[in-house]
Amino acid sequence: MPPRPEKEEIDVRHWERRSSPPLGNKRDVLRWAVRLRDEGRLFHRGDAELEDVFAGSIDRFCDIAVALREAPRILDVGAGHGLLLALLRELGHECHALDVQDQVSVHPDIYGKGIAFALCNVEVDPIPYPDASFDAVVCCQVLEHFTHSHLPAMKEIYRVLRPGGIVEVDVPNAVSFRNRSRMLRGKHITYDYEEHYLHATPILYKGMSFFPRRHNREFTQEDLTTLLKVSGFRNVDVRFLKSRRYREGVERFKSIGTALKDLVPSLRKSLIAFAVK
Repeated sequence: MPPRPEKEEIDVRHWERRSSPPLGNKRDVLRWAVRLRDEGRLFHRGDAELEDVFAGSIDRFCDIAVALREAPRILDVGAGHGLLLALLRELGHECHALDVQDQVSVHPDIYGKGIAFALCNVEVDPIPYPDASFDAVVCCQVLEHFTHSHLPAMKEIYRVLRPGGIVEVDVPNAVSFRNRSRMLRGKHITYDYEEHYLHATPILYKGMSFFPRRHNREFTQEDLTTLLKVSGFRNVDVRFLKSRRYREGVERFKSIGTALKDLVPSLRKSLIAFAVK
């Protein structure tokens, strides 16, 4: 099992072998990620979408980077903007990406830096790599957008992992504080009903309909554990992920409310899981 990132020290020699700055723990990884952002090495500064992604996701990305520090070759399933891979590549990993949409044309500054990309609808397509191709596979905030069963994709992820390889999956927590609060106020936890359900236009692919622009199912801790075990993984560890947004200056005071909500793990916004093939 990968260690809990917030507690585990990184082997500094590993980073030196990869010609990366010596990093001792998650805090060091975060400091370095901020420096990379400031230098424009992760993405072009001023891109509003990626600035927001960085602020909202970099804490989670650093958790993942620490947990996968000994995984030289990594695949991101549903890579989207590619910011996680941009960080992992700067840390010396060989990075590969899959997505249902052509992300290279949308984010050429990220994918143009040596990240291999392939179009793939993992709900129905086989992952275009041979068995045991990767040391780790990540799937971040993707499964909730699936229209059909999650199992075929997870079995494909299992196939392309080497024995002993690590899978990381993170998804929204269906019973989070936000969702419970909405239900108590008579609101639904999913997207706007009229726009995303009554009037949604499906993407047609291989004679099937897909609705990837909405959350089709969020997860409980038990759901995600079951999915990974049924897919064949062992040492399944599903945790409630703290909702840490990276803030600077006086903006840091806004994190107090989030920190209070995170005091009860089961009410946190997201789940993160690690498991081993």
